[in-house]
Amino acid sequence: MGNRGMEELIPLVNKLQDAFSSIGQSCHLDLPQIAVVGGQSAGKSSVLENFVGRDFLPRGSGIVTRRPLILQLIFSKTEYAEFLHCKSKKFTDFDEVRQEIEAETDRVTGTNKGISPIPINLRVYSPHVLNLTLIDLPGITKVPVGDQPQDIEYQIKDMILQFISRESSLILAVTPANMDLANSDALKMAKEVDPQGYIGVVNRSQKDIDGKKDIRAALAAERKFFLSHPAYRHMADRMGTPHLQKVLNQQLTNHIRETLPSLRSKLQSQLLSLEKEVEEYKNFRPDDPTRKTKALLQMVQQFGVDFEKRIEGSGDQVDTLELSGGARINRIFHERFPFELVKMEFDEKDLRREISYAIKNIHGVRQVTGLFTPDLAFEAIVKKQVVKLKEPCLKCVDLVIQELINTVRQCTSKLGSYPRLREETERIVTTHIREREGRTKDQILLLIDIELSYINTNHEDFIGFAK
Repeated sequence: MGNRGMEELIPLVNKLQDAFSSIGQSCHLDLPQIAVVGGQSAGKSSVLENFVGRDFLPRGSGIVTRRPLILQLIFSKTEYAEFLHCKSKKFTDFDEVRQEIEAETDRVTGTNKGISPIPINLRVYSPHVLNLTLIDLPGITKVPVGDQPQDIEYQIKDMILQFISRESSLILAVTPANMDLANSDALKMAKEVDPQGYIGVVNRSQKDIDGKKDIRAALAAERKFFLSHPAYRHMADRMGTPHLQKVLNQQLTNHIRETLPSLRSKLQSQLLSLEKEVEEYKNFRPDDPTRKTKALLQMVQQFGVDFEKRIEGSGDQVDTLELSGGARINRIFHERFPFELVKMEFDEKDLRREISYAIKNIHGVRQVTGLFTPDLAFEAIVKKQVVKLKEPCLKCVDLVIQELINTVRQCTSKLGSYPRLREETERIVTTHIREREGRTKDQILLLIDIELSYINTNHEDFIGFAK
């Protein structure tokens, strides 16, 4: 294959990626791609924006990237961007690109800062880029930020591993230079599947970004830094953003070339399978109402079966990369919920002070003898502790509901060829789940209120106290 053919390898894979995404199917083919991973505020956004030469990615505190972004960079004489979900519109204002990424993220994940593995496809044409396909993944986090769901850390790790564990993926692990590389979460995850490689780049500082420092000027400053720094000038030609982009382009091209034979074989196999399926529909009459009804019933019944299997287990396709459905709900009950209860541990000094005040307030102007703890004081303290159970219980419900809704979305993926049916099925089932969520929370609050209404001090749990 000549140089011209090599240059066309990445655009060819981009076309396959778009074709699969547009029909809502992956066709079970892992296309060669570069997965960009790093901790929160590691500099992933800056590296990608340096490649493009434009500010176009959402920024802010907490988890900003909440859906994978498949970024296709295509060398072109003109500069513009387009999204697969609104391909007819060409974006020349990159502030609008950022706004569209934010809007499309919220459309799927909602505004409650949840995450989703459904990618956004963005294509950028520019004279300043080399042909590349990168997937920007959510930043690795260890502590829930703000109002993020408590198990967001596990969801993000599962999603990242899902992408970087593929044989077809190259990993670009971004780590700040002021961090000990041995403690880099990005490198730790990358080394689980592929242990090698470093290239230094100089990103803009937060002050530069806030001050709207031009990216072109920043790239010139980066070049000057490596050429003039005594520790780097002897290797300046192997440092910096342009070199990183060139290396990634070459690596991805080589990787595609190596995987083409197996990719071609898989495509041919799937083509034969599809041709057999087409044969079965030669005499198919699309307007036959009985066929329509039967097909609809079969799809709805299959959705029910798939949902039950994902919750109860014993599915025909067992996921070996991440917990999902019933297994994740099991972990919520047996790991996350107990963890929330443990976090409620009280400070003994504060509790003793509260008990003291409660006893004194019960006695009023009468002298406190100290022989017995009055029932009213005891109940006041116990009730205050029991009330604290409400928050972790309701939080547990929220986590289970979120997993049920995720499971619904996974089960409706088979209806991708019928978007209206898929949307309506999701709406009906999700609405039902939300209704049950309200009833469940009411029952939990009622149960706790029942416990609060009467403290049975004759119960065996109180024997030690009575003595």
